[in-house]
Amino acid sequence: MKIVREHYLEKIRPYYDIDLIKVLTGIRRCGKSIIMSQIIDEIKSLGVKDNHIIYINFEDFEYEDIKEAKDFNQLIKNNIIDSNKYYMFFDEIQHVNEFEKVIASFKATLNCSIFITGSNSKLLSGELATLLVGRTVEFKILPFSYKEAVEYLLLNGKNVTDDFIYDYIKYGGLPQRFDFNKESQIINYLKDHYKGICEKDIFKKNSTIEKYKFNTVSSYILANAGKEFSAENVVSYYNANNSKNKSEIEKKSIYNYLERMEKAFFISRVKRYNIVGKEILKTKEKQYAIDMGLRIINTNYIDFEDTFFLENVIYNELISRDYEVFTGKTYKGEIDFVAIKNGKKCFIQVAYLLSSKPTIEREFGAFSPISDSSPKYVLSLDKIDMSRDGITHLNIVDFLIGKADLFLS
Repeated sequence: MKIVREHYLEKIRPYYDIDLIKVLTGIRRCGKSIIMSQIIDEIKSLGVKDNHIIYINFEDFEYEDIKEAKDFNQLIKNNIIDSNKYYMFFDEIQHVNEFEKVIASFKATLNCSIFITGSNSKLLSGELATLLVGRTVEFKILPFSYKEAVEYLLLNGKNVTDDFIYDYIKYGGLPQRFDFNKESQIINYLKDHYKGICEKDIFKKNSTIEKYKFNTVSSYILANAGKEFSAENVVSYYNANNSKNKSEIEKKSIYNYLERMEKAFFISRVKRYNIVGKEILKTKEKQYAIDMGLRIINTNYIDFEDTFFLENVIYNELISRDYEVFTGKTYKGEIDFVAIKNGKKCFIQVAYLLSSKPTIEREFGAFSPISDSSPKYVLSLDKIDMSRDGITHLNIVDFLIGKADLFLS
């Protein structure tokens, strides 16, 4: 059984009849098509007839021949029978060449509400952005959050224990991975999925990207997600490990690969926020994996005490809750996250367990250089509330399932 992803539907629902093109973006198989089908069900429940709802999935073999704009245009025009409003849903529309021109034409000449999905963020760049500047609204869809994963498992009659957080940290929230029970099956699915995205969205026809170089760099970046990024370190790693092949790589290639990874929704790139100067720094970024499953297939082991893994989970949760998120810089060191929403901000430290006095002092003490009175949080897996000195301690699982939240929400 499928869960209703109300978290996203409540964001999209006010736009059903607004004259903007609704664009759903996200990594392949994160659930965009399911959300689109749920929107269609809601629109039907409002009394819209089937013959005024047009749905096309361009990865369906039935539409294999629809590759050019003129064929796409003709296909839709053949289904327009009157002047009443049509609701149009185009899934994985990036497979149609120059689809942007057709969408712009529909918007200008037809009485319609348009929804499109795509698995590459270039959907909102280039010609679509030029032709429809100010006329699109984007909804970024992520794999299942922890709360959604729990809901999905319970709905399908599966038991969820307290240890499920460790399963989620390892394997992430891509919906189809929950169809498998054995670790080997999950890993194989994730590897095949990762490879498929590379082949469809990165190593496309006429691509100049060298597969071996990209795969090596991509694996390194995903395995080190959450750590401070240095193109020089990536170059050194690559060149040191490929000396036998006499194959070297340049910094400009690293940044090109980063951009490709971001566009394919492998990673989010996170800027650093200077807390003292209250400015966003243009350098010293980090990357976090869009889904934790992408990390496990690029990492030899999972160390649950390594807070980079927990940071990644918390970062994705904050993004799904519509926070603008940065890593924080103080004059003494770092704060894991600066989260901003509705013009307000808070500061967050993430820890595995506050199991020793030095750990407690380190995590709570990280806020000492900050004179800003905005809320401050330490998130960990401890079940005992250890709040102190005006700093709120939250249990990570409680936070992820919504029992505890930030004051900004």
